[in-house]
Amino acid sequence: MKPLDLWMYEARRAGLAALLGPPVLAVLTLLLAVFGTRLGSRVENTRWFLMGALEMGVPLLAGVVAASLPGRDPAAEIRLSVAHGYRPALLRRLAVALGCTALCALSVSAALMASGWWTFKYGGLAGQLVWLAPALWLAAVGFFSATALRSTAAAASLVGIVWTGEQLIGGTLSDNATYRLLHLFATTSRLPDWPVNRLFLLSTALAMVAGAWFLLGNAERVLRGETE
Repeated sequence: MKPLDLWMYEARRAGLAALLGPPVLAVLTLLLAVFGTRLGSRVENTRWFLMGALEMGVPLLAGVVAASLPGRDPAAEIRLSVAHGYRPALLRRLAVALGCTALCALSVSAALMASGWWTFKYGGLAGQLVWLAPALWLAAVGFFSATALRSTAAAASLVGIVWTGEQLIGGTLSDNATYRLLHLFATTSRLPDWPVNRLFLLSTALAMVAGAWFLLGNAERVLRGETE
């Protein structure tokens, strides 16, 4: 199979939610930027919602999509019989899904910066960590938990629980230095040590992906998950 055909196949296997969800979120966010104040929303409220769409909406979408990727391959047994077949295929699928999400989030953030809605002190490439760090972290949670638990539903539920918990208790734990390292929404919560938080999220996300890679190397474990 040619490389382009291979990537097209993985894009189809990623599913419609992975390919259509990010553009829909991007369009809704840009519509809010254009019409928010015209519909009566205060400027500061509109600006918070726009940043929230990037820092909260994008990671939730990335996490749920990533949780759905392991265990949805009907050809898993065949791929596992080929050296370096199954794990690279899943990583390509994950790259396609997150790449689509990243492209849309990058377009939205660039539009907000160009239009003056972006007032966060970090802009440019550093500003992309507003959505990139929490998106990769929640995607890693979804991907790792789906691999470890061998259940898409359980993994997606865990992503939702973590995301909701951050919304509910994030403010009460903001004085805890350890918690601030893992707080997903440090931008909209205006927490200090933002760069440290973003780097810690990225490093722990890489650790979880490495853990998922290790678990996916166990063919018997993967096949048990496929048949359950």
